[in-house]
Amino acid sequence: MIELPEGSWWDWGIVAWDPGRLRLGAGHDISYAHGLELVFSDPVFVTCPAVFQEPVFRAPTPDELRLIARQVGETSPVLIAFEADAGGSSLASGLVAAGQLDIVQGTVFRYWRENLAVGDVWLPGWSLRLDRSSAYAAAAPRASPEGGKAANSSNSQRFLRQGSAYK
Repeated sequence: MIELPEGSWWDWGIVAWDPGRLRLGAGHDISYAHGLELVFSDPVFVTCPAVFQEPVFRAPTPDELRLIARQVGETSPVLIAFEADAGGSSLASGLVAAGQLDIVQGTVFRYWRENLAVGDVWLPGWSLRLDRSSAYAAAAPRASPEGGKAANSSNSQRFLRQGSAYK
């Protein structure tokens, strides 16, 4: 079973997913930012709605344990199961089997903003996936009055210096 830190983790969604990592972001309204991430390393089985609300995490059922053993061929070090509202007429089930789970807290903005506070990051490209036509102009680097350097490069560099896993 999973224990989340204190916070308003009502709204959830898949932030990123590639063969080596699945990131679920949570917050009180993830259309603007999220403050919690569940980072699954080496996911081997994933059933998860793209966006969902109010998940109730629980122990996997015996049927889910058998499913993972049959599909993956072995038990996984991390197996997380949940039920959540995904907008349908009944609750959606989620099941993630992975090699490792890290729970990360910190504000990650899903839109460009000036003057990020220390510890805040911007998730590059998030809005580009939602609306490529209008968001590109808003997210693209702009020349600064100081000459030549992109106006958002200092925040981008801070983002990279802080050791973010988004590198």
